[in-house]
Amino acid sequence: MSSGTEYSEAGDDYAPLKTTAASKKIAVAKPKKAPAKSKKILANVSAAGLGDAAAAAEPDGFDSFSGSLSASSKKQIPVKGGKSIEEIYQKKTQLEHILIRPDTYIGSTEFINTPLWVFDGERMVHRPISFVPGLYKIFDEIIVNAADNKVRDPTMDTIKISIDREKNTISVYNNGRGIPIEIHAKEQIYVPELIFGHLLTSSNYDDDEKKVTGGRNGYGAKLCNIFSTYFMVETADSRSGRKFKQVFSNNMSSKTTPTITQNNKGEDFTQITFKPDLEKFKMTVIDDDFEALLKKRAYDLAGCVRGIKVFLNNTRIKIKDFKDYVDLYLDNVNPETGLKPPIVYEKLNDRWEIAYTPSDGQFNQVSFANSICTSKGGTHVNTIADQIVTGLMDQVKKKDKKAVPLKPHQAKSHIWIFVNCQVENPTFDSQTKETLTLRTSAFGSKTPISEEFMKKVFRSGIIDTIMKFAKFKQDQLLKKTDGSGKKSRINGITKLDDANNAGTKNGGKCTLILTEGDSAKSLAVSGLSVVGRDNFGVFPLRGKLLNVREATHAQITGNAEISAIKQILGLQHGKVYEDASTLRYGHLMIMTDQDHDGSHIKGLIINFLDHFWPSLLYIPGFLLEFITPIVRATKGKGHNKQEISFFTIPEFEQWKEVNSGGRGWTTKYFKGLGTSTTADAKEYFSDMNKHLKPFCRLDDESRELIDMAFNKKKADSRKEWLGRFQPGTYMDHSVTEISLPDFINRELILFSMADNARSIPSSVDGFKPGQRKILFACFKRNLKSEIKVAQLAGYVAEHSAYHHGEQSLNATIVNMAQNFIGSNNLGVLEPLGQFGTRLQGGKDAASPRYIFTNLTPLARTVFHPSDDPLLTYLVDDGQNIEPEWYLPVLPMLLVNGADGIGTGWSSSIPNYNPRDIVECLHRLMRHEELFEIHPWYRGFSGKIERETPERYKVTGCIRKIDSNTVEITELPIRTWTQSYKEQLEAWLTGTEKQTAWIKDYKEYHTDSKVHFIVTLTDQAMSLAESEGLEKRFKLISSVSVSNIVCFDLEGRIRKYDGVQDIIKDFYELRLSYYQKRKNHMLQTLTFEYERLESKVRFVTEIITGKLVVQNRKRIDLLKELVTRKYKLIPKKKAGSEATNGSEGSDDANDGDESVQDDDPRQGYDYLLSMPIWNLTWEKVQQLQKEMQDREDEIKALIGKTIHDLWRFDLDAFLAQWD
Repeated sequence: MSSGTEYSEAGDDYAPLKTTAASKKIAVAKPKKAPAKSKKILANVSAAGLGDAAAAAEPDGFDSFSGSLSASSKKQIPVKGGKSIEEIYQKKTQLEHILIRPDTYIGSTEFINTPLWVFDGERMVHRPISFVPGLYKIFDEIIVNAADNKVRDPTMDTIKISIDREKNTISVYNNGRGIPIEIHAKEQIYVPELIFGHLLTSSNYDDDEKKVTGGRNGYGAKLCNIFSTYFMVETADSRSGRKFKQVFSNNMSSKTTPTITQNNKGEDFTQITFKPDLEKFKMTVIDDDFEALLKKRAYDLAGCVRGIKVFLNNTRIKIKDFKDYVDLYLDNVNPETGLKPPIVYEKLNDRWEIAYTPSDGQFNQVSFANSICTSKGGTHVNTIADQIVTGLMDQVKKKDKKAVPLKPHQAKSHIWIFVNCQVENPTFDSQTKETLTLRTSAFGSKTPISEEFMKKVFRSGIIDTIMKFAKFKQDQLLKKTDGSGKKSRINGITKLDDANNAGTKNGGKCTLILTEGDSAKSLAVSGLSVVGRDNFGVFPLRGKLLNVREATHAQITGNAEISAIKQILGLQHGKVYEDASTLRYGHLMIMTDQDHDGSHIKGLIINFLDHFWPSLLYIPGFLLEFITPIVRATKGKGHNKQEISFFTIPEFEQWKEVNSGGRGWTTKYFKGLGTSTTADAKEYFSDMNKHLKPFCRLDDESRELIDMAFNKKKADSRKEWLGRFQPGTYMDHSVTEISLPDFINRELILFSMADNARSIPSSVDGFKPGQRKILFACFKRNLKSEIKVAQLAGYVAEHSAYHHGEQSLNATIVNMAQNFIGSNNLGVLEPLGQFGTRLQGGKDAASPRYIFTNLTPLARTVFHPSDDPLLTYLVDDGQNIEPEWYLPVLPMLLVNGADGIGTGWSSSIPNYNPRDIVECLHRLMRHEELFEIHPWYRGFSGKIERETPERYKVTGCIRKIDSNTVEITELPIRTWTQSYKEQLEAWLTGTEKQTAWIKDYKEYHTDSKVHFIVTLTDQAMSLAESEGLEKRFKLISSVSVSNIVCFDLEGRIRKYDGVQDIIKDFYELRLSYYQKRKNHMLQTLTFEYERLESKVRFVTEIITGKLVVQNRKRIDLLKELVTRKYKLIPKKKAGSEATNGSEGSDDANDGDESVQDDDPRQGYDYLLSMPIWNLTWEKVQQLQKEMQDREDEIKALIGKTIHDLWRFDLDAFLAQWD
């Protein structure tokens, strides 16, 4: 660089500014055109100061390495726009730069119009004001300095602020420790002058020192000095015994010599008096708006700086603390309530205090960080607001889980918070310090809001406000799916067969048929050939309609069927309908199967209308149902044909009881509308008076019943409702109109009872119907050889009249075979393949197509074949199926436990030790008191301990193996290995709510044994031991015994007080059936003995010639057998041992049922059908031996008590169990 050139340090271009006096102006010749090969790209154009000439060829004489003009090239440079190079490129001092570009340092120097909080003489008001941000900033720097002095000197107790508009003078005084009045060793000037008169001087440059003051970057009060025409510094320092006074003027460009005097009174204070340079802010006087803003800042100090008195224009501000300060914003009454808005205040710690009040629908905040008014908030506001918002959202979710999902900003819009904090080494978004940007983790203090604070927030009324807002949003979103009222044509609903007159002037005559699925729609469409399509439309529902009373907002708005129904009918959300004239259809008809699920669908549609448009249910004839038979009985043919239709199963059962069981009648079951033929459909629609039933108008009783049936919170009411159920209840469809109470109490209740039957186990065998059907099919098949699970499911469905999907059967079969810890204590099916493990709680089972099963040897030990003939078997569609319950030798409900959720009822029963249960049964046989038994899971190595009469604590196994390592070898019951591993991962990596606290873990477990090795830091180990290893590692869970609900032996839902009640009930029932078993066995053995006796006599008489059978007519032989009083044993009696579900059952029951028991044509088959080679003395001897065996068995059985029989079975069970 040539010696005569100076360069700017302030500009980005770093360009030459001017030449020194020694330099001469030179003319710059036009650069010669350089050959292409000599062109070069300048690598450091900005440093060379050539601007856009970067890609130009170098001019002659330009030194591309030094970035300067060589002496030989100094020629006259032409000017641009009349300006010389010196005028274009200038160097400014930092002071000049601040004055020229003030916005970088103090913000805008132009007037802005914006709404702000200002003090109006009595309180804070939020109103539009016009002010200059830069002027406000220089004042703020002075008062923040005064507030900072309180941090340095806790004895400081006074700040005085004076504003003299006429003299354009502002002064700020504080009586904290004065500035040291000493000569700075390095700078050789007094410290007060250094602080207030020299840029970039500060006591806040040491970032290693944690400070909670407002200053940071070394500009501060100097900016006020620079933008003032007069700036006087006065300070008294008691330590040096001096006072200091110095005046700066002309924007800090001039200064007086400091005046140093003696401080005889030993005072400490600092006072700044300044006259802002209003001209630079395009002002002539301090106006009203700016004065109101300055006064507001004086009140800010009074509220935010603890322990000081603030005087404004020599009048003390009557604010004691931050809580008083917050009151200034809320000193007004709500015109709706007549009350002042509630304020919730809390001092979190010495550095943080906060307050909350509900807002008017927009988030508001008033905040201070180290006495600086952060008008735009920042991280300190966010950390408080986020905690409040999280608490509010959780509380709203608890109150209304169905509400529209709130986003944090929506909840936030209802709060107004006040924050006054001190943070260490604060950082801001700019020198104007409107937004705090310091990371939360660097605050230097924690900011947890207390539960008590949040409880007060909840009680402020904000929860109701947010819920109203959520309801408003919900209504808005729901209206997006509204129908368009009367509209003759709608598009986009592909499965709708719209009535031709729907949405027209004749729409009131139209009926929309809602069907249960596509097959039901086909039936309805077939029926339209009778009534026509002009006034009937059809729309199929896919399964069950959503229970809108319990659904979330997202579920409702996202439900395609609900949206479709609204579009088809023309329904508008929130509208009250006095009639159907504004709808596309005048009637809504429900057409479902006549089974329990069909009743549920009807109820859900009624619930949908009652919840959103109850007014529709007040319109006579709006809601209809179309009923079809579930059973049809026929008798005779042609003109003599009789036909009776039954619309409910209980109705059919009652008819059978008084009509000889339906003997002589042919019955057909209609399992669904799909069973009906096209001819049936036409028949139904031809007799609309019989099949079309209107619902009665809605009334208060109906609304209460609908709410009881579908409101999740009414579980106790549903229990009472179901408790009043009487077997044999059914809906009488012969009535003209169906009342809604009758529908709920006589039809929907049947679905609820059936739902409970599917979900709640029996106290007798511990099974739900699906499980019982599987066992029945396995016994019927005598399932000793393995079969694929998928194949078994098909067999079960075929032989037990299972009416649901086989996928559910597959899952039930797999569950019945599982034997890992936490599943079954005693499985009746073998798990031959991957049936799931404790790794994932059975979810890791293989596909039913790839795994096999068969009965376990214990199955027939527990469910003894001798009990099969004693059971009551059910009939479905004329098919004999499983019994109402099986009768195990011990209460299997307690052995394997059970869980289920039905309608109004749920059940949760843990597993128990079979050995304990057997011992209880033995004690009852000995008439001894029962002992208390506790939950027990086979293979579990942890502890199960009673905590309360209704709860047990379950603890896994963990032990410390060295100073920073633990070993986990057991998890709580039904805490699966994979789930626990995911928990360990969260502890290893950390989450938003919890920092990482383990170092590593290793796995050594198998599919049945748990084994984790976990490494911790010494600190984490110490914390875990102090808290308890089991608790820290979440190895404690609980098992409840307070919800033992099941069906008793009479089929009633019952809640048992404890397991002993179940054992006692089971004992009484089981003992009575041992008596029945003994009687049946004696009867069977006696029958066998008598049959053998008749055979011996028959063979003997033929051999001895007393009875001739050859060359005789059959009728004559039968007459002689009667004369000789041979015992008649009908064929069906001979096969009576082979009962429903027994192994080895054959077709012995088949034959002509019209033959009577005493008819010799059948009664002597057991003799006359004997093979010819049985007519020998050897056969006689064999039969006599069998007779003796039966006689011995009879004597032995007679000699045994029923307790003996039971004990034998229990001993056999335990022998196999071991």
